[in-house]
Amino acid sequence: MRGSRWLAGVLLGVLAVGVYLPAIVQGGWIWDDDFYVTKNEHLDGAAGLADIWLDRRSTPQYYPLVFTTFWVEKRLWGLAPAGYHAVNVLIHAAAAVLAWLALRRLSLPAAWVAAAVFALHPVQVESVAWVTERKNVLSGLCYFGSFLAYLRFSPPDREEAPPARRWRFFALAFLLFLGALLAKSVTSTLPAAILLALWWKRGRLAPRDVLPLVPFFLAGALLGANTAWLEKYKVGTHGPEWALSALQRTLIAGRAVWFYAGKLLWPHPLTFIYPRWPVAAPAWWWYLYPAAAAALVAALWRLRGRIGRGPLAAALFFGGTLLPALGFVNFYPMRYSFVADHFQYLASLGPIALLVGGAAWLLQRRAPGHPRLPAAAATLLLAVLATLTWRQAGIYRDEETLWRDTVAKDPGSPLANLSLGNLRFAAGDLAAARRHFELALVDKPDFAQAWHNLGMIVGREGDLAGAARDFDQAIRFNPYFAEAYENLGVARGMQGDHARAAAAFERSVALKPEAPGAWLNLARSYERLGRAADAVATLRAARERFPGDAAVLQRLREAAHR
Repeated sequence: MRGSRWLAGVLLGVLAVGVYLPAIVQGGWIWDDDFYVTKNEHLDGAAGLADIWLDRRSTPQYYPLVFTTFWVEKRLWGLAPAGYHAVNVLIHAAAAVLAWLALRRLSLPAAWVAAAVFALHPVQVESVAWVTERKNVLSGLCYFGSFLAYLRFSPPDREEAPPARRWRFFALAFLLFLGALLAKSVTSTLPAAILLALWWKRGRLAPRDVLPLVPFFLAGALLGANTAWLEKYKVGTHGPEWALSALQRTLIAGRAVWFYAGKLLWPHPLTFIYPRWPVAAPAWWWYLYPAAAAALVAALWRLRGRIGRGPLAAALFFGGTLLPALGFVNFYPMRYSFVADHFQYLASLGPIALLVGGAAWLLQRRAPGHPRLPAAAATLLLAVLATLTWRQAGIYRDEETLWRDTVAKDPGSPLANLSLGNLRFAAGDLAAARRHFELALVDKPDFAQAWHNLGMIVGREGDLAGAARDFDQAIRFNPYFAEAYENLGVARGMQGDHARAAAAFERSVALKPEAPGAWLNLARSYERLGRAADAVATLRAARERFPGDAAVLQRLREAAHR
């Protein structure tokens, strides 16, 4: 029995690794991987590792467990992407095995098949084939490990108080839960999921079921609040793109739940960035989404005596696990889209387990004379999913491939066109870059970054007045855009308007004092305005901030000898 269980676990892991071979062999660096890995200075040296854990603002999000794995990997294989992709895939495979063991512990029919569907489903590709989403797979590994350990502490089919020897599983569950939170705080929903599983199996909850989970809820609330704070004050989730009413957020959440369910049932097309739904004046049919979700939950509650508690538990797990990503709390990707495949990495297990378990039960009941039929149906399903996942993993080869695939599915995608424009700009193809930036502005006319980048091209073409107008537009839509102020200052200075140039550089330095170029440009503007003392004072302040910057030191020496 134990040997067959090991064999089943190994087979599940091998299948998960096998379908992601394109990501391991061909996968490269894509969007956000520079912030997380390739240009992350905190992955260098012991001081960087200390900052990862002790300075919550040192990395894009306070997920120190994730960045520690990157820190270790950089020591092992530098910036070779294959190693990072392989680790992502192996973690996902291990998470699938733990999910299977947890489902098996809950006595779910066809638990192995459900875990295999979870492992091979193409909606998971974004989480597994994108290095930045180490957050998802690593938090998922800890999440399922914590869930399984807690079920050992509090078996779902027993209601007695746990003996002392089982408290070691409680300690293990709590430590793994902390690991999940330190990899991605959306896992804060785990204690609610545990209570839901216990209610499903027992039909009721007692105080002794709830009290042990109090520290879980407190830890989840604390680290969840930390993430929300960082999203707002470090990442910058404030402004018109996030200024949504409670009604709009409810409508978005209702539509998002059905969107994710639809992608599980019919995973086509899958794209890296989905179009952002217009919510300024939602049509009447938008109200059907949350109404239908509420009606479904109400119906499953009323029918629980006839069809069992399982369908309601699966629906509540799905919606509850998705809750942090439904738009009630601001997160940065909302500026481009309200949904993304990686947001349902954990939540997808609920509907998958329900559908697979329900199908297995029906096949056994309706076709008792065909014992091989369930195995044949499962094999066919897994083969289809594996094929789709293999193909989807191939688009994570590099940025060019990823963004071209996105544009092929959504030609007006602002982010994809901006990114393709950046690639063409870096290659020196200004005409193609300009076309992409202009396309980005068609669907998103308030896209500050696209206006800024368009201004860079117009300036290269010699139209300084046009470049200044584009930089002004970027600032209009994002008053905190330091680079736009700096480049506006450059354009103004080249036009001979040094007073307005100095004002722009002053604003740039105030917004982003860690950029030495803005300090040098500000000092140059002061010099051209005849404000020598201000120029020297600016350069001295820059020297204090950047003591080893050769350009700052040279300019200061030159200014002192004038």
